[in-house]
Amino acid sequence: MLPVFILLLGIAIGIPVAFAIGMAALSFFLTSGAMPPEIFVQRIVAVTHSFPLLAVPLFVMTGVVMNFAGITRRMMAFAEAMTGHWRGGLAQVNVLLSTLMGGVSGSANADTAMQSKVLVPEMTRRGYDPAFSTAVTASSSIISVIIPPGIGLILYGFMGNVSIGQLFLAGIVPGMVICMGMMALVAVRARQLDLRPAFPHRMTWAGRGRAFAQAFLALLVPVGIVAGIRCGFFTPTEAGAMAVLLAVLVGLIHGDLGVAHIVPILEQTMQATAVILLVICAAHAFGFYMTWERIPAMVADAMLALTRNPVVLLLIVNLLLILAGMFIEGSAALILLTPVLVPVVTEVGVDPVHFGIVMVFNLTIAGVTPPLGTLMFTACAITGVSIGQFIRSSIPFYALLFAMLLILTFVPQLSLWLPELRFD
Repeated sequence: MLPVFILLLGIAIGIPVAFAIGMAALSFFLTSGAMPPEIFVQRIVAVTHSFPLLAVPLFVMTGVVMNFAGITRRMMAFAEAMTGHWRGGLAQVNVLLSTLMGGVSGSANADTAMQSKVLVPEMTRRGYDPAFSTAVTASSSIISVIIPPGIGLILYGFMGNVSIGQLFLAGIVPGMVICMGMMALVAVRARQLDLRPAFPHRMTWAGRGRAFAQAFLALLVPVGIVAGIRCGFFTPTEAGAMAVLLAVLVGLIHGDLGVAHIVPILEQTMQATAVILLVICAAHAFGFYMTWERIPAMVADAMLALTRNPVVLLLIVNLLLILAGMFIEGSAALILLTPVLVPVVTEVGVDPVHFGIVMVFNLTIAGVTPPLGTLMFTACAITGVSIGQFIRSSIPFYALLFAMLLILTFVPQLSLWLPELRFD
């Protein structure tokens, strides 16, 4: 149990998660005496040869390209044209843009950072409470991990040996449901806070049509990804390459993308990819230790000894994930816990595709909760809102998100009907 102790100690004292996992794994290879330490390096390198993991840098690059290509701006203009006349219209734009961006960036952190820089200052200028604006931004960004091509879905599919294509399809309906729930809550809060609409009058259909025409090519990117996977034209990994190509073409057609953007696009893509893959490589070595010591099997036996009732088991697992997510960054927790929990839930008949949506959504909710929520810290650092103000303004959103988690957990058809329609 020394590696587990080192892992928990490293996280507790603030060592970056990837290094804490790597140190814990290395301690096993150095002290076990069962195998040479060189196997540690082999485990780290071997995981980089995985074809499905190639989707991660490709979809990261898609989001970066779309930011430089002005696609984000066009999506925001379209969202504002549709909802700007509502009370609290900019807050509604915030939610709708997160949903649209889910099909582009696939990252809640990227969505939070972008909208904190772009939308929150404009909301503040128009009289919105900065704490409310920040809470809306961080909470709505959670939608982006469920809408394909969410990076979390790719990591879960890889670590749990679950079809990434089915996970992409499974995220569409839950993402839409969460979006509608979030917009309904924003409408209620807008009346309570007496927020003004962004536009004094409803935009004409001609104006909406122009906004849609400007965003049309951008909207084709996520639609093309899902349609291509569903129709069998390409795999999820190949879809990443197609998404990059489409994003580049859209930027060139609109004239917003040029040669000068190549270097910053590659820099941002490599930086974001390196952070994710460093955790994956370290976790793969740590996973070897867990498999060698039969830890996943022991955890499964212990949990199944408590109950074999799927409802009770899912409640226990959700509670475990909430607690884990509060102290471990979402992607790291997903990579570490997926190989442990997937065999447990499948043993009692829970569909691993449905569980993937629940697990990814659960661990991302932790990003907006104290004490270590990464989305919370990202948004507050950019907007200058204190953590205390953020938490007070986020209470209604916490209630909604946990209610949505229960709905997704116990209404599996929300996640499964579209994959079953395609893959039966």
